[in-house]
Amino acid sequence: MSIKILLVDDHSLFRSGIRLLLQRNPEFEIVGEASDGLEGIKRAKQLKPDVVLMDLNMPGLSGLEAMQLIVEDLPDTAVLMLTVSEEAEDLTTALKNGARGYLLKNIEADYLTQAIKRAAAGEPVIAESMTAKLVMQFRSGNNVSTAPEREKLTPRERETMVCLARGESNKEIARNLDVAESTVKIHVQNILKKLNLTSRVQIAVYAVEHGMDK
Repeated sequence: MSIKILLVDDHSLFRSGIRLLLQRNPEFEIVGEASDGLEGIKRAKQLKPDVVLMDLNMPGLSGLEAMQLIVEDLPDTAVLMLTVSEEAEDLTTALKNGARGYLLKNIEADYLTQAIKRAAAGEPVIAESMTAKLVMQFRSGNNVSTAPEREKLTPRERETMVCLARGESNKEIARNLDVAESTVKIHVQNILKKLNLTSRVQIAVYAVEHGMDK
């Protein structure tokens, strides 16, 4: 089955370029486009895409605001922020509020296609150049603390959390921990439930924020 994609960006020329790029891949189906956040929400509810590529800064309703509403209404839809902003604050705000990933518009075409596939499979995706900023954002202040929830997790779940903070896929985690991939999925679901989180990205952010990423 193809991965259904919705493009949300206020620049029509950029949308056209991304559409032409992705249409070359038989695994992708561009099901719709929108030029602002409000239209993006309406189209997402109507089309129920697997992945939404969302610009961050748009007139009217911003990408961040639209993303939050889409994630609330369509939890199975992965929203990838695709932006020019390299601000660490924009990155952390997006991830904390439910974005599956954060990509920069200057990324290579191959990286974008792989990122879309990973996001559709439930994996978090962050531009490599932004990963260090994510860690620094949390560690630069006094917000790194020992989380009381740490005691809720089993030793294996804590190991899984460390791997998630490194951005590893289920397959990579299974190999590193020498367990079945299905077992990793169970650990991830347990972590989400115990920490009251909704996505793998939020687990990674939580781990770094509370010093549980190593």
